[in-house]
Amino acid sequence: MSSRPTSPHVSIYRFMYTMAMSIAHRITGVILTLGLLLLVWWLMALATGPAAYEGASRLLAHGLIKLLLAGWVLSFVYHLCNGIRHLTWDLGFGLSKHEARQSAWVTLLAVAVITALLLYLAFVARGQP
Repeated sequence: MSSRPTSPHVSIYRFMYTMAMSIAHRITGVILTLGLLLLVWWLMALATGPAAYEGASRLLAHGLIKLLLAGWVLSFVYHLCNGIRHLTWDLGFGLSKHEARQSAWVTLLAVAVITALLLYLAFVARGQP
């Protein structure tokens, strides 16, 4: 094992909420990209014909896939809300430590409410379990 020194940033910075929000933003971006592949597959099945669409619908109705879709919705909502938060920072608003912490909580609350509403509309209001 090498005795190379560690990067100085490892000993300087403490893990904070802003880092967690930034890391989560990047992770949700990756999840959205992977979910886009599923969406494209579904659209291709729709364009191919009834047999392909029926197969895709059957697979998408599986409980595990629904759980993945719920995670995709959560990722989308988080990425959107946190992106809006970043846009407000770009405009010069909410840059103080207190305002940044407050906007993080508002973002997380908005994510929870919007995600719950969308999942309710997608799975419960349509009569699906």
